[in-house]
Amino acid sequence: MDTLSYRTDSVSKERAEHKWYVIDAENQVVGRLSSKIASILRGKNKPSFTPHADTGDFVIVINADKVRLTGKKWDQKEYLDFSLYPGGQRRTLASVLLEKDPRRIIERAVKGMLPKTKLGRQVYKRMFVYAGAEHPHTAQKPEMLKG
Repeated sequence: MDTLSYRTDSVSKERAEHKWYVIDAENQVVGRLSSKIASILRGKNKPSFTPHADTGDFVIVINADKVRLTGKKWDQKEYLDFSLYPGGQRRTLASVLLEKDPRRIIERAVKGMLPKTKLGRQVYKRMFVYAGAEHPHTAQKPEMLKG
């Protein structure tokens, strides 16, 4: 038989290589940026992507306080939270959330694009969002990604 193998090599989480990337969120639209981040976190940008294994990379997002929303979303978009008690539903406008904690806008958008499974929760932990331009991950030597 031929020595060439035509099987697809399935990568396990032990064999997966995880790189570190920095993404500058300044003047980026939240939805487009979040889908790009979610794709990198899952590992869909790699040829070795395996749906059931953790093959994604680490992502550091800086300048989260300078992110953009299109249209009238700053005044109309509402984030809903529920405390599981009667009357415990809280609505927060995007503009209020930006003032209170700008990191939460990107975190919520990316989390909504990841699978709602154990793997999705594990992948989500590899994202680090910072409001300013500084981050404490210089020892990992992250690569800068163009937006």
